[in-house]
Formats: sequence, structure tokens, C-alpha cells
Amino acid sequence: MSDQSSQSNLSSQSKQGFAGHNFIGGQRSAEGSVVLYSRAAASGDALPMPFYQATVAEVDAACHAAAAAFTTFRSMPASQRADFLCAIADELDALGTDFVELVQQETALPAARIMGERGRTSGQMRLFAEVLKRGDFYGARIDLALPDRQPLPRVDLRQCRLGVGPVAVFGASNFPLAFSTAGGDTASALAAGCPVVFKAHSGHMGTAEKVAEAIVRAAEKTAMPAGVFNMVFGSGVGEALVKHPAIQAVGFTGSLHGGRALCDMAAARPQPIPVFAEMSSINPVILMPQALSVRGEKIASELTASVVLGAGQFCTNPGLVLGIRSAEFSAFVDQLTARMADQPVQCMLNSGVLSSYRKGCAVLRQHSGITPLAGEEAPDRCAQPQLFKADVSMLLQGDALLQEEIFGPATIVVEVADHAQLLACLQALHGQLTATLIGEADELAGAADLMTILEQKAGRVLINGYPTGVEVSDAMVHGGPYPATSDARGTSVGTLAIDRFLRPVCYQNCPDALLPAALQNANPLGISRLVNGEQSRRALP
Repeated sequence: MSDQSSQSNLSSQSKQGFAGHNFIGGQRSAEGSVVLYSRAAASGDALPMPFYQATVAEVDAACHAAAAAFTTFRSMPASQRADFLCAIADELDALGTDFVELVQQETALPAARIMGERGRTSGQMRLFAEVLKRGDFYGARIDLALPDRQPLPRVDLRQCRLGVGPVAVFGASNFPLAFSTAGGDTASALAAGCPVVFKAHSGHMGTAEKVAEAIVRAAEKTAMPAGVFNMVFGSGVGEALVKHPAIQAVGFTGSLHGGRALCDMAAARPQPIPVFAEMSSINPVILMPQALSVRGEKIASELTASVVLGAGQFCTNPGLVLGIRSAEFSAFVDQLTARMADQPVQCMLNSGVLSSYRKGCAVLRQHSGITPLAGEEAPDRCAQPQLFKADVSMLLQGDALLQEEIFGPATIVVEVADHAQLLACLQALHGQLTATLIGEADELAGAADLMTILEQKAGRVLINGYPTGVEVSDAMVHGGPYPATSDARGTSVGTLAIDRFLRPVCYQNCPDALLPAALQNANPLGISRLVNGEQSRRALP
């Protein structure tokens, strides 16, 4: 059976009632006996659609399908992969109101948020398509032969970057579209020429299936190999997926516990592979005295909005607020307390997220060094925004509690004695996705010592802004030192994300006809290349 006919088969199978089955190499499969159900986020009730947990054999088949597709997919012109990504974006944009209603049911997110996230998801697909057309991802370098060089001649050396192979991607709970089935990890892996085996998140399996079907339709329309995208259901399939020898890299967004487990599995393989895990961050916000004096009430309002946005279910949620002891800081804390106390309860993504949030807040309430300022445990399935104040000694003495992310609408304020103690507290922090500095112009001009620490601690440093909100662009970094991520050299948002799934290959004295197009003398792609140390788009003799 050809790749294209397999894809057509997959589309027709879905239409014929194979919903809830795994997506494997152009087929739908349900060999397992374990049946799973998504649950309505607002009520906790099971939704009617059954999903079939993949067996070990089905995970194996999905990985082999991805490996079989890799040879064809990686050899396709980048422009053809770009067409595939644009087709996925078109299919996502075409999903109707019934899709939005399904996502709402599974996640309790409002329709406007879902439509905005869908636009971000299709937008990042199109952005990676532009990266492919631009060609800089190849990193093409050419050192032409110098046969007359003394004392030794130089051979012809040419380098570019190619996809690493099949990538396992784990869906995130908090962004059912932008960090899930067709999210940034999937988009960047496909852009790199790497087929994907996706593990659907148990919190929104119906959403995952509809998006997977959209990817399949796009693959069919652009004649992609059948195994270019595969998806399996089930909470117990992750280990088999990460340990499969066909998988060459892993993308993950989730908890520190889950990310570390995947990292350890991948490192223990006979062939270790990289895991790019985005895991845990408390995203400190540093408030300077003049800023509080000039606009303390405004800062309290803006910070509250950032903390409670989306029920605090953002990995960039500001979970720690630091300020120097002063009348202005005391007034700010009072204003922040009042605003947090006025915030309504919110429904969270699922019962697991809500339970973790409540447990985290309960631990804070029981600690002798922490004072609750606003909010209490909400009834039923709702989350109450909460504010705490911690003694500065907890940071200075390395108390792990203040370093642990509470995923939800809560934050902790810490009052420091002076600038020197503020520096000591920042030095004590673990790695972060973001760090924010809020100050007036005069304060910022003298904040070089703060910036020196913050740029070592975080992947993104913000000035007079709030970390909730991550632009998808060339310059964005959504990563940071451990435990924010498992590898601080990359990002999971922005076009640099493609680097995670590429590896350099050098060609020595290689005939022009055997070279990748990016390195051929004629430069058929018209890309900028580093030739003998200088950027050039010219053809070579």
C-alpha cells in the first residue's frame, strides 16, 4: 500500500466510525482492552466517547511507522514540508464551532481563549513554514578546498543540519492546542524533517483526536508519507515510547516529576537521546522602590491580573514577588492582598490539576514561615486565587518549598531587608523560564548587578512587563536553566525551537551531485551560506 493511499485510508476510517482509535502509520488501531474516557472539566463527568489505550505492540508499530517515514520525509524539499505545515494551519483554522465546544467541555476554557489559542497554533505552523522557505535553519557552512595551502592543503568541507529522526512528543494539559497535538514541539519537529509519535494528553483526548485528524487531512493533501504523524492514547504508554530505539528525541511540557522521569529513562537507554522538557518555574518578579512609589497601585492591579489569568494555569505564572522593605512595599502588599481577595473562583482544567493546586496551597498554609494573606480553599471543583507572604529566611536558607511551582492562581510575596539581601535571594533561586524587573528609568540604569544574576537564572528577562504571554517569534526564548527545562540551550516557543531536532553533518570532498541542495555549488535554494568565513548567496564555480 502506498503512503498516499494509507493516508486516504486513515481519513476514510475516521469517517467510518474509528473514533477513539490510535493513529498508526496511516491506519486506525484499537488492539487494547483498556478503554479511557475524557471528563468534563466543570463537572468531572465522563464524556461518552471511548478511547482505546495503545498496547506496547501498537506503540512499537507507531514508532516503526515514523522510522519508515523518516527517509522519505527528511529527503523532501523544505518547500514541500512548508506546504504541509501550511496545510495543517488551514485545517486547524477550518475547525468549526463544534470543535470549540468540545475543547470547552474538556478544559473549561472560554471560547475566546480557545479561538485565540487555535490562531496561535496555526500561526506557529505558518511561521515554521517561513523558516523552511528562508533556509537559515540549514546553518550552511562551506570551507572551499585550498590545494596549495602550506604546509598542508585543505580539503573541501561543507556542513549543514539535518533532522535527527522520529520525535516523541507529549501533550501538555494547560494548552490543549498550542502545546499539544499540533503545538510547538510537533511543528518544530515536522519542520526539521522529523516524523512525530504523539502521546495524547488524557485531559483532552477528544480535542487531540480532532486535531490529529486535521493533521492527517493535511498530510493527505500534500502527499506526505503515512507515518509522518502518529498518535497514541493512554497514560501508561510513555515509557515504551521513550525507550523505543526508533525514537531519537523527546519533547515534553509538564511537571518536574514527569519530566525528570522521562529524562532518566532516555539517559538509561543503550543509545541515550535528548529530552527537551519544560518542567517547573516560579517566575520571580522584582519590584523596585521608586516604581512602587510612583505606580504601586497600578502594579498591584496588573500583577493580580497576571497571577489569575487562565486560573493561573500558565507555566509563566508569576509565583514569587520580591520587594525591598519600605512603606511603599507595605502599601503595595496591602493593595495586592485586597485585589487578590476580590478575585472570583475559577474552574481548572481537570481534577488532577485542581488537586495539585489545593495540596500545594495547603502545604504553604501549614508552614510556620508563611502567612496566608488572601483566599481560601474553594468548594466543589473550583480554585480560589490565593496570596501568601513568606519569611525571607526561607529563600536564604534554601528552603525547597519556595522553589516549587504551585500550578494555579497563587503567588508568594517576600520582603527583603535591602538591595544586598535582594541579590542574595536571587542568587539562591533555581533556574527559571522568566524573571521580571519592574522599576523606573533611574532605577533600571543602576540595575546592572540585578541583570547579571537574572540573565543567568532565566531564559527570558522582562522589564516592566508581566511574564504571562509568550510571543511566537524568531527572538522568543521559552526555556531556561534546570529545573525550568532539562536543557537550557533550547526553547520550546519561537523558531529557534527547530534547533532541538537538527544535527550537523559535514561532507568532505563530496561530489556536488551527492550534496544536499543547501551545499551544492549552484546554491539552488538561494540561501545565505557561510563561505570561507563570509556570508554569501552566490553560486560557487
